[in-house]
Amino acid sequence: MDDSGPFASPALPTKMRPLLGQTILVVEDSRYACDAIRLMCLHSGARIRRADCLKSARRHLQIYRPSVLIADMGLPDGSGADLIAELTHAVPRIGAIIGLSGDDNARALALRAGADGFLAKPLTSVAYFQRTILELLPEDRRPGDLNAVREDIVRPDPLAYQDDMAHIADVLTGPTDQHTLDYVAQFLQSVARDAEDAVLAEAAHELAQSRAKGSPVTAQAARVAGLVQDRLERQEAI
Repeated sequence: MDDSGPFASPALPTKMRPLLGQTILVVEDSRYACDAIRLMCLHSGARIRRADCLKSARRHLQIYRPSVLIADMGLPDGSGADLIAELTHAVPRIGAIIGLSGDDNARALALRAGADGFLAKPLTSVAYFQRTILELLPEDRRPGDLNAVREDIVRPDPLAYQDDMAHIADVLTGPTDQHTLDYVAQFLQSVARDAEDAVLAEAAHELAQSRAKGSPVTAQAARVAGLVQDRLERQEAI
C-alpha cells in the first residue's frame, strides 16, 4: 500500500492544516517523544503511524509506504541511520526522510546516511515541525503557502513519561550488559531532558560518561534504577 502518492488521499492541505493528506511513520522508542509528534500531527492534519524499533519499522514498510519517515537515531535494536541508509536509495523513494535526536552530533550522522533533514529534540514547536517537513517534501506535495504554520506549543501527556519509565524498568530487570547500559543511558538522557527531569537526566549523563571512560558503573546504574523506580512509585501514589 502506498500512502505517499498524489492520489493517496483526497484531502487537500489548508493554511491551518498544511500536512493534510500526509502519512508520517515515526520510528521512536520513547512514548513521551512520540506523543509530542502525535500532537503536532494532530495540529497539522497529518496521519501518524508508529514503530518503536527498526524491526517494527521494517515490518510496517513491507505493508505500506508513508509520505514522510522520521527516525530516531538511538533505537533499542540499532541506529536510525541504518534505516535511513536503507531507504535513501529505495525506489520508489519516501518523499521526506528525516533524522531525529536530542544529540546535536547525530545531525551529521543522519545526513551522512542520506536523510533529507533533521529534527532536534525536544520537540515542542508546531511551527518548527511543520516548516521542517514542508521544506523537505517534494514540490508537488507541498501546499502553496509554506509560511502558513501554527505557532502552538505542545505538551506531551505525563502518562507517556510514566510509560517510558516502565519500559526502562523492564529493561533493567534483564541482563545489564554493556549494550543495555548504553541504551538505558542514551534513552534516559533524551527523555528526561525532554520532560525537564533534570535529576534523572544528570544521573543518566553520569552513567554514560562512566561507560565511555570504561570506569565501574555499579553505583551509577543503581542510582539510575532507583530514580526510575521512584518516578513509577510517585505516579502510583498519585
